[in-house]
Amino acid sequence: MLRFVLCLRGASAVEFALITPLFLLMLFGIVIFGGYLTMVHGVQQLAAEAARSSVAGISDSERNTLATGYVSAHASTYPLLDPDKLVVSAAPSSNSANVYVVTVTYDASASIVFALPLAPAPASTIVRSAAIPYGGF
Repeated sequence: MLRFVLCLRGASAVEFALITPLFLLMLFGIVIFGGYLTMVHGVQQLAAEAARSSVAGISDSERNTLATGYVSAHASTYPLLDPDKLVVSAAPSSNSANVYVVTVTYDASASIVFALPLAPAPASTIVRSAAIPYGGF
């Protein structure tokens, strides 16, 4: 019995067997949250660029058309976003009459982030807004 206690052969295999699941869990968690942050960043970029493109409009309806058109035309450039799940709302700000706000909402519930239950899931609906003053200055 003492011979088995003093024998160190196979100790690294036991350590590897104990540490590997935790390492893989951390690795997959990083990949999953990286994908989620990529989606959040894409939605924020679409909102910001749609707000910038809405500056060219003269009326609120034209600004809304420009913002919605920008998101529709450029949503496919973001690989993790499904353009069919994007909802755009563009309207004057309720706080300031000189500010136009574009809000982009994305339903991420069907993405890979929520398919793997390895880590606590973030919010499945991503909502990002961008505000720009009339005239663009």
